[in-house]
Amino acid sequence: MALQLVSPMSADAANNRLSGDAYYDAVQCPAPPAGYEDFTTYPGLVMTGSLEGCLYTKVITSKATPGGVYLESGEEVFVGSLDGGPVGTFATTYKFESKFDPDSGVQLHGRCQHPIVEGSGTGGFEGAKGRLDFKDIIGETVTTYIYRGHISLR
Repeated sequence: MALQLVSPMSADAANNRLSGDAYYDAVQCPAPPAGYEDFTTYPGLVMTGSLEGCLYTKVITSKATPGGVYLESGEEVFVGSLDGGPVGTFATTYKFESKFDPDSGVQLHGRCQHPIVEGSGTGGFEGAKGRLDFKDIIGETVTTYIYRGHISLR
């Protein structure tokens, strides 16, 4: 009797862990791609590491409380590559939570979750599924970001 193992993913699917850093830079990420012209709420976010490219954001909702909590949600599009592979795009939705000092307005911490919109991948991201999680690294003058996550490609 033979035991057969069956994988829930197709044989050509690739599961990849994601990690890297990110920072805003309108020079390196000048304009969002066609079809996403209104994804300009923030300058383009340069992503380095597993993902190399630019992330563009469109805020849909935001709310600040008198106690310093800030909540935001929206949509994004990433243009770039995975581990130096073919260039492509994928879209995400996101939810951001942060805490600011209510007196000074200085950010104390922040994080966000970005599930990849299934069916949104093009080029090197065709069939992309997964999620990115960002953590804000609060600096004296500049805030940068680290990301972790996973992506599978079919």
